[in-house]
Amino acid sequence: EGPLWLSAIRDAFSRRVVAWETSARADADLVLTSLEYALASREVAPGELIHHADHGCQHTSVKLTTRLVRAGIQAS
Repeated sequence: EGPLWLSAIRDAFSRRVVAWETSARADADLVLTSLEYALASREVAPGELIHHADHGCQHTSVKLTTRLVRAGIQAS
């Protein structure tokens, strides 16, 4: 029981959800896990992706920002 949080990553070009994850907590790990699934489902060269997120501390965390940099993804 309790809230269930959803993190979904959508391809802006195709408008399709390419990865999602749910959790009982709305934290950086939830967003990071969905990002990992999205990266694993696509073959993308560094510099070809732009990550845009809604406002929230989960999307501005050091963990997520570090992972975006390591993957060569520009955050906007």
